[in-house]
Amino acid sequence: MVDTLGLIWGLAVLPADAQDSAGAREVFRRAGDSLPRLAKVWADAMYRAFAGWVTANCLWVLEVVNKRPGQTTFEVQPMRWVVERTFGWFGRYRRLSKDYERNPRSSEAWIYLAMTHRMARHVLPRRDPKLDMVRKLPRLPKP
Repeated sequence: MVDTLGLIWGLAVLPADAQDSAGAREVFRRAGDSLPRLAKVWADAMYRAFAGWVTANCLWVLEVVNKRPGQTTFEVQPMRWVVERTFGWFGRYRRLSKDYERNPRSSEAWIYLAMTHRMARHVLPRRDPKLDMVRKLPRLPKP
């Protein structure tokens, strides 16, 4: 579960044979109490059947992002790129680029660590060479 900036608010690493809806239920259970102001959740079209469970168990509105009627070519779906960008960020971390972990909790910890690093780098101001404490002195012209 990511926000509109692509930062993680909840995740669950499950075995490969688990369905996405089972993973979504687990993520919603874990993140449910910690997000009291959350009102709307965007989801992919495969979670359409999951909307009933969200209505019954959560206070959120699940909006399913569908293709435009009659669409035959590729078009970027609204808000889907946010999640895809977050997955792209994971590829920048060597430990997350391949599945090295044996324990799912360890994988979750590395994902949280990578996102903490990402958020910390995002918050830091850009480095301005004019404001550096140690500056190189300009070269004097040769006589």
